[in-house]
Amino acid sequence: MAPSRFDAALQDAALRMETTFAHALSEAHPLLSGAPERLLAAMRHGALGGGKRLRPFLVEASAALFGAEAAHAAPVGAALECIHCYSLVHDDLPAMDDDDLRRGQPTVHRAFDEATAILAGDALLTLAFGLVAEAEAIEPAARLRLVALLSREAGAAGMAGGQALDLEAERQALDEPAIRRMQAMKTGALIAFAAESGAILAGAPEADRARLRRFGEIVGLAFQLADDLLDETADAATLGKATAKDAARGKKTLPALHGQDWTRAELERLVAEAEALLASYGDKAETLKAAARFVAFRDR
Repeated sequence: MAPSRFDAALQDAALRMETTFAHALSEAHPLLSGAPERLLAAMRHGALGGGKRLRPFLVEASAALFGAEAAHAAPVGAALECIHCYSLVHDDLPAMDDDDLRRGQPTVHRAFDEATAILAGDALLTLAFGLVAEAEAIEPAARLRLVALLSREAGAAGMAGGQALDLEAERQALDEPAIRRMQAMKTGALIAFAAESGAILAGAPEADRARLRRFGEIVGLAFQLADDLLDETADAATLGKATAKDAARGKKTLPALHGQDWTRAELERLVAEAEALLASYGDKAETLKAAARFVAFRDR
């Protein structure tokens, strides 16, 4: 798939997800009926109006690979984006990365206040599981599998655990295996879920689920490597958030350990591995292959 076609497909999917997400975060949604107006505004500030919506896109593309309908993927993508956005709201807090800018806008604790930002993140996380549980178009057994898997990948054995390791790493030396473990949990867990969830939605065999999960793990590592490289090389105006903060906080990254040339070569290797995993699916996997290339070589 040509980069221009992929960019257009990603943008179209992001627009669809923005519509789905806006409804999920409205006071008209049954799960948010009666929510305090200020809290709901903070949730929307942290979640709407920005972002690539890459994780929902991967859910949709993975589901399409196995013939599942996009309408079935939409609530799962929205749930995943709730968790991703909650993690950003909390990650920006003074107790964690202490950032003032996210997607070119003030972070939630700056636009509102710290307590409201904490509660907005809590509410986004909680909403995610309701969105999947109430998605009646999805077969009940698949909903149960998705909720259980999402709980694992968002929790102490996944993203939250990876963030804990990341904070600990500011105070100690880490070798490459430890850095890879941290990144696989912090960033890779939700991306692996995105890729695997499409196979679950379609009722695909376990072998396909495992293959898509491994694809997601590779893309997750590539995402983090590219993110760390951009933190070293891009400017804040381009990224819409502060840069050069990893080194300032003593964070452990593979680019810091091995250098930028090694990182670019490793990204090439990871993309080749991701593409090889999907070779047996032929042309049907072109969108997912293009997604791996986009993640690794993006400029923002």
